[in-house]
Amino acid sequence: MTDYLPLFPLELVVFPGEKLNLHIFEPRYKQLIREVEHNKTTFGIPAFINKVIQPIGTELRLLSIEKKYDNGELDIKTLGVGVFKTEEFYSTTPNKLYPGADIKRLTLQDDSDLILNEKILTQVEKLFQLLKIDKKTPKSPSRFRIFDIAHYIGLDIDQEYALLTIPSELERQQFVHAHLQRLIPTVKNMEESKKRAKMNGHFKHLKPPKF
Repeated sequence: MTDYLPLFPLELVVFPGEKLNLHIFEPRYKQLIREVEHNKTTFGIPAFINKVIQPIGTELRLLSIEKKYDNGELDIKTLGVGVFKTEEFYSTTPNKLYPGADIKRLTLQDDSDLILNEKILTQVEKLFQLLKIDKKTPKSPSRFRIFDIAHYIGLDIDQEYALLTIPSELERQQFVHAHLQRLIPTVKNMEESKKRAKMNGHFKHLKPPKF
């Protein structure tokens, strides 16, 4: 069984649980948001990658309209509430300006591994330290899920989309753990190279070895 969902394709990946602020200026999406507000319904953001609307997207709930401009533009706050798969895409909804789709909502498995979460937290802290990112990491390995940190660990849009398509939390953990294992040594080497480059041209005060 499928449900109809109005769509707002964007060149980004939205994760369940993510709060997303948007400025709405196109007539078709101004219409979409007005109807979502009036009917108290949800809408979907499928990722638009390499000029293709991807089949997996995130369903969002409108939290608030923060500002309405005189020209009809809107500032809104939304929350990702789930993941869906597009079964049939419509470039325009009948009698509407915006696109839509018949979709199936997907179930996400919460089968996380606490020990693996601890390893990932340690990796993220190390990455932030190397990059000098002043951002707090989750305090408890039992209190966060991979989607909570996915935008902050150096994934490109294709990798973020791949992560969104994984239904199992354990598999998402394994995906991120492997990514960080590859990324951190690369970042470390880059930072060391920068330090060496900064030293070039300076008088060096080095202690000769004893022999």
